[in-house]
Amino acid sequence: MTFVVTETCIKCKLTDCVEVCPVDCFHEGPNMLVIDPDECIDCTLCEPECPVEAIFSEDELPEGQEQFIELNRELSAQWPVITEIKDPPADADDWRDVKDKLSLLER
Repeated sequence: MTFVVTETCIKCKLTDCVEVCPVDCFHEGPNMLVIDPDECIDCTLCEPECPVEAIFSEDELPEGQEQFIELNRELSAQWPVITEIKDPPADADDWRDVKDKLSLLER
């Protein structure tokens, strides 16, 4: 089992979760974070830190978010590791409750 960052993170990219990760498994893309499933130790520390509830155990993903398991694997191999909190995008709050954001993902 691993934890997965889902669609809710797209364009919000809040980084509260990265500092609590003991194994540095978060990777940062242009407008989203992902978790490297090979590095994640299932410690559960990141899940409650996400202010927009975008992180789930792969066994508890909301319906329709299953594709993010493979997306996290793929993108974590391409994007750099992030270990420190950064300022959120200026318009992060505008995107917090928006649904169906996959088409807005920047690779």
